[in-house]
Amino acid sequence: MAGEKGVYGLIAISLAMMFIVIIIAALGTYFHYALPVDFWPISLFFLTFAIGILAPVAGVGGGVIFVPVVSAFYPFSITFVRGAGLVMAQVNALVSSPKFLRTGLASLRIGLLAATVAAGSSIAGAMIGIWVVKAFPQGKYYIYTALGGLLFFIFLIMMLSKRVEFPEVKEMDPIARFFNLTGAYYEPALGRVVEYKVTRTPLALLAFAGVGFIAGMFGLGAGWANVPVLNLVMGAPIKVSTSTSMLIIALTTTPAACVYLAEGAILPLIMIPAVAGMFFGSRLGAWLTVKARPKVVRYIFLAIMLFAAIMDIYKGLHGLHIV
Repeated sequence: MAGEKGVYGLIAISLAMMFIVIIIAALGTYFHYALPVDFWPISLFFLTFAIGILAPVAGVGGGVIFVPVVSAFYPFSITFVRGAGLVMAQVNALVSSPKFLRTGLASLRIGLLAATVAAGSSIAGAMIGIWVVKAFPQGKYYIYTALGGLLFFIFLIMMLSKRVEFPEVKEMDPIARFFNLTGAYYEPALGRVVEYKVTRTPLALLAFAGVGFIAGMFGLGAGWANVPVLNLVMGAPIKVSTSTSMLIIALTTTPAACVYLAEGAILPLIMIPAVAGMFFGSRLGAWLTVKARPKVVRYIFLAIMLFAAIMDIYKGLHGLHIV
């Protein structure tokens, strides 16, 4: 009982830390309250540390919270925030993917096939995202507005999409048969090895191309879309879907991040505290996920994302002199 109280106490402290940082950052950004220069990188570490703890508990990726929150409440350029978001997603995926591959939860065949398509589109997305900011005097405000609209779409997907633990695939499509997109892993809950196969690969590849483009343009992690595509479209078990999604992110964010790096859009002032905070927080979050996974944390995260979407749209429309 005491251990359970400690777990929920840590979740409450993490939520409080995140809200305090956001409120103080909003005072500096929107109400022009004078804050020390050192506040921004230090607060970014504590913000991402809290996100790293809570994201696994909430069942969402840290990148899909980091980019909208920082772009909405911090005075950083949206280009730098997107670059940091890609690097952060890449670090998280690279750390966790080897473990998933060793246990058989992540499918290397599916991951490589999806990443081959998504990597190219992520480069295109990153190049177009940077071009819009450079080519148009108010380009960054177009990105803010588009990011806010995208977040509304992601919010609806996360609220409405259902997960199927063990989808039943009756017949593989020709592409899946050609690449032998099958696998097996040990499921402790069932006490046996679960074998699986996938289907509807052409439709899934089109979806991965779109997801890669969005990830590159906005610097978001793609787990919010990869998991539904793998689970609901291709018919992979949910554990395989979440694990393979991390492998796909590891493979697709690298080329997109290189585009931002070549443009000088990877700013150490943002990237170092963000990556460090997420690195340490995610390890604590992985431990918490085993102990407790209250649904209320997921709904709080979704509410924060929705609020950040509203603020991003406001920033964009205000910069375009529409509101």
